Amino acid sequence: MAGIDEAGRGACAGPLVVAAVMLKPSRIGKLTELADSKALTAKARNAAYRQVMDAALDWNVVIIEAADIDRLGLHVCNVAGMRRALAGLRHEAGYVLTDGFPVRGLPAPALAMWKGDQVAACVAAASVVAKVTRDAIMCELDAEHPGYGFARHKGYSTPSHMNALTAHGPCAEHRRSFVNVRGHLIAEADPDAVNSEAANSCYRPGSGQNGPIVDAIEEYGWPTAGIAAMARGA
Repeated sequence: MAGIDEAGRGACAGPLVVAAVMLKPSRIGKLTELADSKALTAKARNAAYRQVMDAALDWNVVIIEAADIDRLGLHVCNVAGMRRALAGLRHEAGYVLTDGFPVRGLPAPALAMWKGDQVAACVAAASVVAKVTRDAIMCELDAEHPGYGFARHKGYSTPSHMNALTAHGPCAEHRRSFVNVRGHLIAEADPDAVNSEAANSCYRPGSGQNGPIVDAIEEYGWPTAGIAAMARGA
């Protein structure tokens, strides 16, 4: 059985990361730290990631850049990413669990589970792998684009991120199809438009579907950079 989940759907900057994970049945009981990735602190999530890597029969990560999200649309990229993540597994899945919504075109029978990352171990494992990988990427992007605080808020629409967006304008990692980023582009093109509803929407925090998710920066010495590099090459 394979579980599929994503991280970064509600962020207005950075990539969408989709993971597929197959767990060894004999090792599921040893996943003592495993839970929905959004419910874990960064430290606990890293511990869960290490357990998932030990228990995984197979795993695969797909990274979809912000420019592709703008070009194709978020949901299209999410569904395509799930298909690609499953197709990239070395082992053939007999059954697939997805989080939240059904995905057509999978090569195996599949079931969409409401809050699947809270009730199915393989989906929770996929959520952890996707989140840890994406967080590592956002920390790398923080070094490439200083001033936005990507390492802190991971690209979600927090007040501090919106303030940085106002001060610096969008960078290459911002999703221009998102209303709060587009509002800043409108304001840059026409300063008088900043009072319009479209422009003012960029000042309302928490616009993403998943809401603002902020992680404390913990364990900087943990080797997440290698995970991000490996995932980008996958």
